[in-house]
Amino acid sequence: MSSALADLSPHPIVQAPMAGGVSVPRLAAAVSEAGGLGFLAAGLKTADGMYQEIKQLRGLTGRPFGVNVFVPQPEYAESGAVEVYAHQLAGEAAWYETELGDPDSGRDDGYDAKLAVLLDDPVPVVSFHFGVPSAQALESLRRAGTYTLVTATTAEEARAVERAGADAVIAQGVEAGGHQGTHRDSLENDGAGIGLLSLVAQIREAVGIPIVAAGGIMRGGQITAALAAGASAAQLGTAFLATPESGAPDVHKQALTNPLFARTELTRAFSGRPARGLVNRFLREHGPYAPAAYPEIHHLTSPLRKAAAKADDAQGMALWAGQGHRLARELPAGRLVELLAAELADARTALSRLLGPGGDRR
Repeated sequence: MSSALADLSPHPIVQAPMAGGVSVPRLAAAVSEAGGLGFLAAGLKTADGMYQEIKQLRGLTGRPFGVNVFVPQPEYAESGAVEVYAHQLAGEAAWYETELGDPDSGRDDGYDAKLAVLLDDPVPVVSFHFGVPSAQALESLRRAGTYTLVTATTAEEARAVERAGADAVIAQGVEAGGHQGTHRDSLENDGAGIGLLSLVAQIREAVGIPIVAAGGIMRGGQITAALAAGASAAQLGTAFLATPESGAPDVHKQALTNPLFARTELTRAFSGRPARGLVNRFLREHGPYAPAAYPEIHHLTSPLRKAAAKADDAQGMALWAGQGHRLARELPAGRLVELLAAELADARTALSRLLGPGGDRR
């Protein structure tokens, strides 16, 4: 691990910031206390809501932690496509006895207000998703003593992250659960995602800043593989989603290992942006018709998702999960960090024995 990342957490294990109420303070605290790097998800929250969670987290741990922020998205011009999709979802609204949300509820996710809070009362780490913040914003955070990371899904995006002045890049493979952090959301790029190990290798040759590998990692041996490919640490989301400290609904946690949900797909059905989730009825019926319109579609479907969760209806929820979801373990978050670290150490020992003292395979 790079010295700066090693100073943040003893283990090269980062808990992914999962928006929507999953990455709550108790989860981030448990991970940080166990020697990983816990994260809060500021996405889909107000600036004050983010601040209150930061205060709560500081009351639970004195160890370093991070906060993730969504970068504002460009204007979406084809409002007609959103209206057509809203018409298609009318039956869902009737079924759940709710109204569809207002697609024009806001685009910037309170970005400037959140940055102001994070500069006024700095946290150890801030990461960004859905694009690259300005060089000025990154420099301001650095002067405040904050370590910065930005998600990239290609080597080209990683170069943009380095040029902007981020301290490290999160290489997000196509295996990752939840939203892909692509910088330019385009229908032409759907299905063109890169597997994690190939992506880490490509980014390692493209930039000189540290890499955090993210996507489908559920075991310590996989962390070892990511480190061998050139990463300095690994970020895990789905692995922590099943923990008791996670804020995910129980029906979501149970679905991870339920044989009824055998696979995942990238879909725009729930938010208008590519995101990987367990294949359920809503995804199958509406995914093929959802336009590339984030956050309009997110706002539109929000009441439907909330109603489905209230009814414990997994077939109507956004069951975000990575490709390794069947490997989820129902362990306390701190215990999971300890187990991952032990698996990582075992894998490193086994690899060392395999290669021998000279580094050549025996």
